[in-house]
Amino acid sequence: MGQYETKDIRNVAFVGHGASGKTSLVEGILFKAGAAKRLGSVDDGTSISDFDPEEKERKTTIDSSILHCSWQDREINIIDTPGYPDFVNGSIGALSAVETAIIVIAATSGIQVNTQKMWDIASDAGLARMVVITKMDGENIDFPALLDSIQNAFGEECIPLMLPVGHGADFKGVVDILNLPDEVPGEVIGDVSQNREKLVEAIVSVCDEQLEKYLDGQEINVETLQGCLSTAVASGCIVPVLCCENKGSLGVEEIVDVIAKSTPSPEKGLARMCGSIAGEGEEREIEVSKSAPFSAQVFKSITDPFVGKMSFFRVYSGELKGHPEVYNVRTEKNEKIGHMFKTFGKEQQEIDGAIPGDIVTISKVDDVSVSDTLCDPHEKVKFKDIKFPNPMASLAIEPKSRGAEQKISETLNRLVVEDSTFKVSRDVQTHELVVTGMSNLHLDVILSRLKSRYDIEVESRQPKIPHKETITTKANSQYKHKKQTGGKGQYGEVYLRIEPLERGGGFEFESKIVGGAIPSQYIPAVEKGLRETIAKGILSNNPIVDVRVELYDGSFHNVDSSEAAFKIAASKAFSLAFNDAKPVLLEPVVNIEVTIPSEFMGDITGNLSSRRGRVQGMDSFGDLQVLKASIPMDEVKNYETELKSMTGGRGSYTMELSHYDIVPSHLTQTIIAQAKKEAETVD
Repeated sequence: MGQYETKDIRNVAFVGHGASGKTSLVEGILFKAGAAKRLGSVDDGTSISDFDPEEKERKTTIDSSILHCSWQDREINIIDTPGYPDFVNGSIGALSAVETAIIVIAATSGIQVNTQKMWDIASDAGLARMVVITKMDGENIDFPALLDSIQNAFGEECIPLMLPVGHGADFKGVVDILNLPDEVPGEVIGDVSQNREKLVEAIVSVCDEQLEKYLDGQEINVETLQGCLSTAVASGCIVPVLCCENKGSLGVEEIVDVIAKSTPSPEKGLARMCGSIAGEGEEREIEVSKSAPFSAQVFKSITDPFVGKMSFFRVYSGELKGHPEVYNVRTEKNEKIGHMFKTFGKEQQEIDGAIPGDIVTISKVDDVSVSDTLCDPHEKVKFKDIKFPNPMASLAIEPKSRGAEQKISETLNRLVVEDSTFKVSRDVQTHELVVTGMSNLHLDVILSRLKSRYDIEVESRQPKIPHKETITTKANSQYKHKKQTGGKGQYGEVYLRIEPLERGGGFEFESKIVGGAIPSQYIPAVEKGLRETIAKGILSNNPIVDVRVELYDGSFHNVDSSEAAFKIAASKAFSLAFNDAKPVLLEPVVNIEVTIPSEFMGDITGNLSSRRGRVQGMDSFGDLQVLKASIPMDEVKNYETELKSMTGGRGSYTMELSHYDIVPSHLTQTIIAQAKKEAETVD
């Protein structure tokens, strides 16, 4: 274990939109700090962070990557995260494990959809934040305008700590306005004295003693200001804004300096709360101390075909030494910790212990999942589960080779363990194996890994929409099932009343038989016949819902009646009543939230309306608009592709199932015809 204490640790996650330069910045930091022998490149496939074959091929970060370096006696744990919303799983896990979020914005593209999302998650979590503007050597950069847009979107607490010296091809580096050099370069962009005054005012406002001195006109030394700055950053009162370019690493050293000097240690950062495992009593703050009982939370998991399962957790309290047993709150079991590692990209370095603030990797402990709380078996506590968004892009898949059904389920479940935004289900209604992810790109990567890691190829298609059938009015019917063949005959007669229930009412059955018109032993057979019919459906081979059936009369034969006869009679009687009760099809309706730049508002609203969508409300933040609507699921099967093409890739959406509603009559016949055609194909 390294010679450092918890107070020396800095845990930071680099987050932001895709292609904003996060990975290149991290490579620059590792190189400056001497943790890497050479400057890695995303484009060349030589970056330490993007080591997965999929990442190298696509030249983009897909999974979060854990790295570390030492700088000015600080042990800095870095998590480089994916930038595209498709792979948000890695970013959310990373933000749960750190004290500081570093929001990276490319000077060439400004604030984008995922920049705002990451800011919101970090802000809501109470993390310290820093903004780093990369690619200052790009073309057509307006630094003051970019700073304005950051302050408008994220607040006035975003204050520059560094000002750029030139930009574009003339970018020469940065000026630290807190520690001003004796001579300020003439090409500096922005008013140095005005920005410094604003910064100092913001810094002293968090330290009462210094505020009094400042208001009295006294000079406050830089060391004191630096101490107050750390407090202001930890509390979120100041969000330092820095800038750099990655190719020549200009400004990168200053960024590592700020991480080392001004971001909070685990002792000074966000207070972590935990509850009792019984869920009783109030939450309490975890004591960040080696002498406290051990507690940690898993934030990432991967399954390597060769090494097996690897779990990454953040230690919050206590010390791990040797090969202890820890308690997993979810499984209610003790797990023996074997080898522990510190991770650097794809490399693992074995360690013999861990202290609060450390990020640790363990292998071959199978029943450990993301969000799991690991703790001292004698002092059980529980951290809140990490919240991940609901995935909404689905594909129905089947293996290309016969006999791989069992293998595919096991393998997909391994990938589910790695990615909390990936789900696998077997649709009981359509009998399809459905995989669901954040987007088509996300699913493309998952299915690509299925092939490269486990040699399973699949065919995919759009899943069937799970329609349902119901009735809209009351109806009565009667059916007598009578058959006389050689030997014993069949006889059963039933009288039914059916009526619609409220949406979500399911199926209700009641027998009003009196005086033995049907013997009691045959009543369950009537209900069974009804249930089998409603499960299969009548119009379109989809289940029937929200209907109440009353059995009010019937007749039987002492010799020829049987359970089978009453089942058939009930089924036929129900079909007759159903067709008289003005049957309709129901379709799933989802609530959708579409996030877009303001300029696309009219196009998107019109497009949703043309898809039978109903706009329910709007919100805005910065230059982005959030449109909330209710829309049939059938209309947004391929919405991701269309939204991307309409907004040049700048739009994103989330959706969740809301309710079932009646399909318009002009669409019903098409669905029924399609169902009949499919049934004939199966037959």
